[in-house]
Amino acid sequence: MKRNSFRSRCMASISRLNVRTMFVFTLMVAAFAQFGTAGEKNFHSFTVKAIDGKEVNLSAFEGKKVLVVNVASKCGLTPQYEKLQALYEQYKDKDFVIIGFPANNFGAQEPGTNEEILTFCTSTYNVTFPMMSKISVKGEDIDPLYEWLTQEALNGKQDAPVSWNFQKFMIDSKGDWAGFVEPRTDPFAEEIVKWIEENE
Repeated sequence: MKRNSFRSRCMASISRLNVRTMFVFTLMVAAFAQFGTAGEKNFHSFTVKAIDGKEVNLSAFEGKKVLVVNVASKCGLTPQYEKLQALYEQYKDKDFVIIGFPANNFGAQEPGTNEEILTFCTSTYNVTFPMMSKISVKGEDIDPLYEWLTQEALNGKQDAPVSWNFQKFMIDSKGDWAGFVEPRTDPFAEEIVKWIEENE
């Protein structure tokens, strides 16, 4: 009788151990699956809204290098629009594009509506590169694209929180994160031009 009781207790312990093992294994599989999904996402995976409200699938820019810039109309760096437009005109026929994302995160320097922003940048700086709808580039309401741009856990390369208006992110032709430059960096800085011109 005692032997059977001991045997029953052993079997029960083994059963509980197996249940725990399977539970831990399931959690690990789920965690790895989630990590793998995040790591596989790139720039081309996102859909955003153009400044006129139309949806833009960023896969439309496959094969092009992309310079992503958070812009503002009432910032000391706003005159960078002029050089950004010049950079775009110089390289737009060489598989390069600039995409502007208006954001009001810094000093409330982009207070206008999408329509007002578009009117300002086109009439003042003759901007023709793609402009998207106003978003948030930091904080609790950060846009999903900027989550990816700024977090190493998502882009697989580097943490790069946006520090001010006109921070510039470089995306290669495959949609992978290629680097960033600080807001005050001139659009024609050597590291940007060299990156545009180099073969991948």
